[in-house]
Amino acid sequence: MIRMLHFADFHLGMENYGRAHPETGLNSRVHDFLQRLDEVFSYGRKNDVDLVVFAGDAFKNRTPNPTLQREFARRIRQMSDHCPVVLLLGNHDLAASISRASSLEIYQTLAVPSVLLGDEYKLHDVHTKRGTAYVATVPYPVKARLLTEQDDHAQSTQAHDERFQRTISQMLTELADQARQMPEESPRVLVGHFTVSGAITGSEREVMLGSDVTVSLGDLDDPAWDYVALGHIHKHQCLTNGSRTPVVYSGSLERIDFGEENEPKGFCWVELERGRTRWRFQPVNSRPFVTLRADLRSSANPLKDALDTVRRANVQGAIVRMYLQVNAADEARVELRQLYAALYERGANVVATVKLEVEREDRTRLGDLSESLTPLQLLERYFQARGTSPAYTARLLERAKVIFDEVEQEHA
Repeated sequence: MIRMLHFADFHLGMENYGRAHPETGLNSRVHDFLQRLDEVFSYGRKNDVDLVVFAGDAFKNRTPNPTLQREFARRIRQMSDHCPVVLLLGNHDLAASISRASSLEIYQTLAVPSVLLGDEYKLHDVHTKRGTAYVATVPYPVKARLLTEQDDHAQSTQAHDERFQRTISQMLTELADQARQMPEESPRVLVGHFTVSGAITGSEREVMLGSDVTVSLGDLDDPAWDYVALGHIHKHQCLTNGSRTPVVYSGSLERIDFGEENEPKGFCWVELERGRTRWRFQPVNSRPFVTLRADLRSSANPLKDALDTVRRANVQGAIVRMYLQVNAADEARVELRQLYAALYERGANVVATVKLEVEREDRTRLGDLSESLTPLQLLERYFQARGTSPAYTARLLERAKVIFDEVEQEHA
């Protein structure tokens, strides 16, 4: 049995809701992310891990600054002193052009001991202190890397995309065939970075680099593999169940925005054994994101009630946002500075926003508009209400008609 640690989507350099660290000058979110990586590797060393698999996206972008590269490399080097480390290329790691180096290629160039760069669609034999594991690396699929020049001249975009999907499926089938030919007692792992059909997506779409690729679950759920370690989607999930091959997204280590507020963050601990693999999700102490909401429209003292909401909340160490519903007459009574101060006094790490959602009386706009008016007629009424000159209105409406016609044709 080989003890394997699977994590992904580190995205070092993501600085949403951060501030300058008083000692290092780095963004506080950089420290958050590095602390999570330290936490992961500390767990691995404590539990005598045999193999570390990173399923892609080391940095926020394809050109990380030298400080971020140094901090990541320092930790990878320390971990590789303990056991082999597989680094897969995700879409954030790949250079914009195939002729340029990736952000992780330096490990291969310097031949860093015990670090294997997954930059090819290939089956590797990885020797650990408890035996050999066969690891197939499937970096993020890119058309320019997988399709030939002849494929590039396909008759249509649809045909081109279909050819791309068939190529990926064929490549995965070939890797599985190779794995089946390996010694029966040795476990086999596929490490990939892409979206699998049926997976629940989330905030990763907001930081996507390049167009996405979807791989069929059927191409991965194969007994040739004892575990499929995936990256690219930030939400931890297993796409199979029962006796089938575990096809698992470890998820990311840190939250990047409030869309991930309620998602646990962590990595997967895998007891890798041919035909008898067991695994579990291991949470980490990621920075909490907290949203506070209060409806103060019927409150006699909205500021007091808002402060009471803060006092009741657990915001210790959290990145916080607060939304308060108030009447227009009470808007001036709610002092935002007091609320910001109260949140920091309660231990908030960063207050992203305190926002008043003011309920105002409905007003009829642009006169009594009938539902039968066309978008162009409604726009003309708007320009008239704004006092736009007839000549300029005519020019604007002419441009608008072209846009409306194009939209109508697209949805025809």
